[in-house]
Amino acid sequence: MADTPEQTAPSLSIERIYVKDLSLENPGAPQSFQLNESPHVEVGLRTRGEQVEPNVFECVLTITVTAKTGDKTLFLVEAAQAGLFRIQGVPMADIQPIMGIHCPAVLFPYVRETIANAIIRAGFPPVHLDPINFELLYQQQLANLAQQPAASPVPS
Repeated sequence: MADTPEQTAPSLSIERIYVKDLSLENPGAPQSFQLNESPHVEVGLRTRGEQVEPNVFECVLTITVTAKTGDKTLFLVEAAQAGLFRIQGVPMADIQPIMGIHCPAVLFPYVRETIANAIIRAGFPPVHLDPINFELLYQQQLANLAQQPAASPVPS
């Protein structure tokens, strides 16, 4: 029996979205609530993905938000938002861009809310993260890898 287009058509579905890890540090409380200067806020981001079953992949988007005044840390929040994605009908060579662009874009609104809620619970006004262009970040990562010497190990 020949394959029908419905059987071989590429598809992506979300199996589950969950918080994999959440860390909150509020080292200067309660004194930090008395400060009048605006903190310097740094945002870090990383993603990773792996196949966990045939056609099922876990993508983890980790965002770290650190607020400092001078050399004092007001708070540090790190959230790892994860998702299980069923990807079918896509060649393995094409999975990496899906895991590096589409899946983190799906997870971003969830991690943004998790970060904002954690910061509020720490006693501070929420930090609302700006939208992120995951396609641009992915292209920059590919360009950086292409510029590395061939003898260098490829980071995972």
